[in-house]
Amino acid sequence: MHQALLIPEVLLNIFAHVNPTLDPWLTRNYDKISLGRKSLAALATTCKAFHEPAMDLLWAEVHQLEPLLGCITRLHSTIYSKHPSQWWNPWHDYHSRTWAGLPDLEPLSAHETCQFLRHSARVRSLIIPYHDRLVHFLSAIPIETCLFPRLRSLTWGLSTAKYMDLFLPHTLRKCHLSTVNEGLKYLVTRCSALEHLSIDRFDPLAGDELSLLSDSVRLCKRLVRLSCPSLDWAAWKHLSDLPTLLGVQIDANRSAFLWPLERDIVNLSPFLNLKDLSILLSSPAYVIAVMEHSQFPSLIKFTVRLELPPPAVAEQLFNTLSQCTTSQILEQIDITLDDYEDDYPDPDNDQDPPPPGNILTVIPHLLCFTQLRILQLNIHGSYIRLDNDILLVAMSAWPHIQTLKIKNSSLPPPVTFRGLFTAMRQCPHLNNLDIAIDTENIDIDPNAEPTPHTSLQTLELGSARYWVRNPEAVASIIFTWLPCIDGVDMPNGQMKDVHLHLERLRVAALDAAKAVSYN
Repeated sequence: MHQALLIPEVLLNIFAHVNPTLDPWLTRNYDKISLGRKSLAALATTCKAFHEPAMDLLWAEVHQLEPLLGCITRLHSTIYSKHPSQWWNPWHDYHSRTWAGLPDLEPLSAHETCQFLRHSARVRSLIIPYHDRLVHFLSAIPIETCLFPRLRSLTWGLSTAKYMDLFLPHTLRKCHLSTVNEGLKYLVTRCSALEHLSIDRFDPLAGDELSLLSDSVRLCKRLVRLSCPSLDWAAWKHLSDLPTLLGVQIDANRSAFLWPLERDIVNLSPFLNLKDLSILLSSPAYVIAVMEHSQFPSLIKFTVRLELPPPAVAEQLFNTLSQCTTSQILEQIDITLDDYEDDYPDPDNDQDPPPPGNILTVIPHLLCFTQLRILQLNIHGSYIRLDNDILLVAMSAWPHIQTLKIKNSSLPPPVTFRGLFTAMRQCPHLNNLDIAIDTENIDIDPNAEPTPHTSLQTLELGSARYWVRNPEAVASIIFTWLPCIDGVDMPNGQMKDVHLHLERLRVAALDAAKAVSYN
């Protein structure tokens, strides 16, 4: 064997190419995963020098307990007589399995626990699915036993914390819980180095769970990213003091009203290094209160998804955002105000003008964000005022913009082709655009000498309110003024004829280029 293969770094680099990512949630390429595991197993039996690194990689990521329990002599034939090729496939229909006899088997003995530890000690990432009925095999193991001493990432899908203490080594850095449960405080106390905490949901009527969540978050001293339901102000105060914190996502599931919004709350400490803040399905008052009492000097991305508030509250939300101490560096804003109850007509289908109170003037509030790269506004049930003049002012204020999507912006006077191309000259990096354009009344000459915009690649012409009367002219404008466009879309499939004309223009241009090349 070559001496280079005795160097651990070289060997691990080679094995990394043999071993594909074992995360089927990302790849879904189960054949490739299976081949990679078989290759690592073969390498582990090749020689002593290969055994340890190959085994470490083979067991680094485990997606259920079955592979580990299958190493127990007593359980091997029973476990692997099921579906051994599916142990690392979380998309498999587990409910189709027949586990009737397994829960009646005895838990692991002391000797079998040693067999279990032979491989569990190598596991770095572990997923326990919500339907896993095999955790009971660990019930006889002493609570002080650490079954996964090198575990760094744990996904706990069970709704109960029973036996969870066996899965919590001091090395744990990342934990994903399906619910707020009684094991949360033990988790944050035992795993003092926890950096990533994610909790999907909780019972919105259980005030004790809300308190447990906030109290537990306050015990985390090294958090880098947090994703959880709504927090009380004491937890927000703790988070604002954490210099390690980079990302926070609050998914309140419409339960933020359970926390009283004290008007006498003192201002929070600056979130010195927070770069990504998302607040989903909360109340507008909760979002506004957090923004009014916080400073985000490092914020780059801001995401809000709420049920559509009254127009005055929506304006207040945007006004509060504009007052944040992050206007010089914020690069991405993604705000969705969704009319879940469908109280308002759909602007894409309704031809009647909206009531004056449902017209939002939000663009001026966002002009202060001069470093904006991505802006996505999706507001159902109200209209965003946007015309040629407003678009030109906005594009001039956002010279770095790359993606601009503004839904429900089809009020007359609309943005026209002339206004669009005038504004786009201010944004040389724009490559994705989705706004309502007046495609009925074309105000530029399709055959005029264009000033092409060469970075735009995708275009959606926003609203079904405007019909495409002259698809050939629209296609000619897109072809000559936007030569790098890959795709054009419009509601109700109105762009079909435009696409046909575009394809003819491209074929003709290609034939002409071939002819020039041939000559």
